[in-house]
Amino acid sequence: MRAPMRSPGRPEPSRAAQREFWRLIATGITTVQAAKGMGVSAPVGIRWFRHAGGMAPLSLDEPTGRYLSFAEREEIALLKAQDKGVREIARAIGRDPGTVSRELRRNAATRGGKPVYRAVVAQWKAQQAAKRRKTAKLVHNERLREYVQDRLAGHVRRPDGTIVSGPATPRWKGLNKPHRQDRRWSTAWSPEQIAQRLKVEFPHDESMRISHEAIYQSLFIEGRGALKRELVACLRTGRALREPRARSRNKPQGHVTADVVLSERPAEAEDRAVPGHWEGDLIIGTGRSAIGTLVERSSRSTLLVHLPRMEGWGEKPYVKNGPSLGGYGAAAMNAALTASMAKLPDQLRKTLTWDRGKELSGHALFALETGTRVFFADPHSPWQRPTNENTNGLLRQYFPKGTDLARWSAEDIEAVAHALNNRPRKVLGWKTPAEVFGEQLRSVQQAGVASTD
Repeated sequence: MRAPMRSPGRPEPSRAAQREFWRLIATGITTVQAAKGMGVSAPVGIRWFRHAGGMAPLSLDEPTGRYLSFAEREEIALLKAQDKGVREIARAIGRDPGTVSRELRRNAATRGGKPVYRAVVAQWKAQQAAKRRKTAKLVHNERLREYVQDRLAGHVRRPDGTIVSGPATPRWKGLNKPHRQDRRWSTAWSPEQIAQRLKVEFPHDESMRISHEAIYQSLFIEGRGALKRELVACLRTGRALREPRARSRNKPQGHVTADVVLSERPAEAEDRAVPGHWEGDLIIGTGRSAIGTLVERSSRSTLLVHLPRMEGWGEKPYVKNGPSLGGYGAAAMNAALTASMAKLPDQLRKTLTWDRGKELSGHALFALETGTRVFFADPHSPWQRPTNENTNGLLRQYFPKGTDLARWSAEDIEAVAHALNNRPRKVLGWKTPAEVFGEQLRSVQQAGVASTD
C-alpha cells in the first residue's frame, strides 16, 4: 500500500490509529464517519481507504496468539541458556515443538560463528520479517497469471472461436462501472470460479493454485499483484474499490427504523383470512416515470396510483439534493398514496408492506394521515411481497418496461386496474378480486351498523 501523503511537520498517524480506523470501517459506517471518529480529516480517511483498495492492510492486523510474544521469547532465551531441549521448552511455554525449533533457527543471532538466541534480537528480527512485503504469487508465476487473466478479462468468442469485440467503451478512469452505459465484454469468470476451476483442470499441479481472495487483492490493492487495476471492470460488480461486507449490509436507509421492519408486522397480516393488509411497490418506466401499485393480500384487489411528473420536469436544470420532479419523490408519493388509501374504510387499510425504496421515506406522515401502519420488507427479498410482485408481472402486459408511463392519465390506469380486478382468479375459487373485495366492504359496513345499534 502506498503511504498516504501528509503535510510537513504533521506526525504520521500511529499503526494503532489506522487499525482503529479500519475497525470502524468494518462496522459498516462510511469512510468520512470513520475518519471523524479517529479525529482525522475526511480527505485523509478517504485517501487511506482508496490507497488500500477498500481492504484493511494486512500489516495492520491485530497481534494474535498465533505468533510468539516478547514474553515467550524471553522464556525461550532463559530456558535455552539452561541447556533445555526443544521439547522441554515447548512444554514450558505451551507451544508446539516445531514452533520453538523454527524460532531458534530463524531468529537467533550469530556471535563468534555460533548461533546465540537473545529475546530482544529475536523480537526485532521477527518484526522485520513481518513487515517485509511478500511477492504476490501472480507476479512470479506467469502461467498462472495468464490463466487468471484470460478467464477474467479474456475475449468473448463464438462457438467456432471467432472473437466478438462487443461495444466500444471509454478508457477506464478509476471509477465504478458506468451507469446505464455499455461495459466491456469479457470472459468475466468470478475469482471464486477461477480458483475452483484450477483444481479441476490441474488436479496434480500444486503450482496452479490461488485463492479467490488473492485474486481480489491483486485487483483492488494498488501495486499488490500483476493484474492491472482496470480489470476490476471485468468483475460483475465493476467496483473500483472493495466494499466492506458490513457496509454493504448497512446501505443508507435512514427511513427504515427498527419499528417498521417486516418482523414487527402484526401476525394477522400473514393470515390472508383477515382483510385490510396491503402490499405496495412501483413499476418504473423511462424518463423517471412510474405508477404506484397497491394490492390487498386477501382479495388480491388492485389500486393503481397515478404519479404524473411535476411542473418543470425536463425544463429546469438538475439540482443536486433538490426536489424530485419525476413524479415519485417522497412528497409526491405521500400525497398520491394518501389520496388513494383515504378512499377506503379504516378497517380495510390496516397495514402496508413496501420495499426499501426511498419514495416512501415520509411513511410516518402517511401513517399519521391515513391510520395505515407501514412496514418495509428486507432488502432484496421480493418473496416477502408475493402478491404485489405477481400483480406487477400482470401489469407489465399493459405497461411494458422501457416505455414512458407518465403519458397515461389517472383515468387510463384506473381502467387497467378495473380490468385486473374483474378477471377471475383460481386462488379465489374463480371469483374476481372485485367480487371478493365487495364482500369484504359489505361485511365491514354491516359490522359498523351493528356496533352503533
